[in-house]
Amino acid sequence: MTVASIRPQLTNDDINRLMKGETPEARASVAHRLCRRISLDVLTEAEKAHAKEIMAILAEDAADLVRRTMAVTLRSSPVLPREIALKLAQDIESVAIPVLEHSPAFTEDDLIELVLASTASKQAAIAAREEIAGPLTEVISEHGAQDAVQVLSGNDGAEWTDKAYENALGRFAEDDGIKGALISRDHIPVHIAEKMVSLVSGQMFDMLVNKHELPAQMAIDLASGARERATVDLVEQAGRTNDLPRFVSQLNLNGRLSHSLIMRALCIGHMSFVEHSLAELSGVPHQRVWLMIHDAGPLGLQAVFDRAGLPRKMLPAFRAAVAVFHETSYDGGPNDRARFRMRMIERVLTQFQAIPKEDLDYLLDKLDMYSEQAAREELQAYDAA
Repeated sequence: MTVASIRPQLTNDDINRLMKGETPEARASVAHRLCRRISLDVLTEAEKAHAKEIMAILAEDAADLVRRTMAVTLRSSPVLPREIALKLAQDIESVAIPVLEHSPAFTEDDLIELVLASTASKQAAIAAREEIAGPLTEVISEHGAQDAVQVLSGNDGAEWTDKAYENALGRFAEDDGIKGALISRDHIPVHIAEKMVSLVSGQMFDMLVNKHELPAQMAIDLASGARERATVDLVEQAGRTNDLPRFVSQLNLNGRLSHSLIMRALCIGHMSFVEHSLAELSGVPHQRVWLMIHDAGPLGLQAVFDRAGLPRKMLPAFRAAVAVFHETSYDGGPNDRARFRMRMIERVLTQFQAIPKEDLDYLLDKLDMYSEQAAREELQAYDAA
């Protein structure tokens, strides 16, 4: 085996030092250089064969430092052979963890077997992989250590199945770290959110009911005070539901589709909720209500307003808010809904002087929330740039 087969810039002395170096530090230095070349260069078939021999030598080195150097340098490389990756995965944690977390060499079956036979730290490394399919998620949630399941809960690249949720919540119902990580996910299924309502309290409860879609009846019950710390916002819940007409109908059946709720929704720009609410109260089809609000002039709006039974004294404010909605546009940036709603509220507050105190407090709270959200997004965009 000659060094020229890998890269002419490397010398025969490098291989000699790798195999006969007097210190681990010297061999690790050569190992890093060789592995960088193996990882970055386009190799011929003959060079690949020589590279594999070199990697096999490194994987057998008696010094942890040398094996770790190889593992770190080749952790994401597609050239690391599966059999050598598996050998490194069974090594001490400092050697195994880099490849367990990053290496594309493993099959899903490999990873499942490794989870079942590994330490908690190695399981956590697997749980942190960029992409994790449902079957592996289920195995980690069922057999993984507590730390591994918490890492998995916060991994946006993990595919969480119903079984995985049931495993995690069944095993760690008392673990606030795992429950908090699950609640912080962008999406959890409605029936899982419903189940978690009884498992959390305090800020986690507030986040759960305000961040994730809940069944319509449960949202109504929570907002009605069935739960002591309920802070659920029915307007926000309506924005998350996949069946807005049914949600609005449930609100009406439970006496919760109030005039104030509709006005609040309008003031934050949730027009679809307003349309379906007026359709529900008036008995007029949604498509026709849409035309009467947006495309039939002031008399059309007045007609559906009256038919829905809303107080005539609210009509001027309602009409002005509709006008603000038409004049306010999304800015087209990432997550621009918060900025749109913030602008809606700001304009509503400057134009209406006679807002009831409860509605005013609500809108001010919303303005604070959307302002903070928009500021966070701007900071994230700045950091990314």
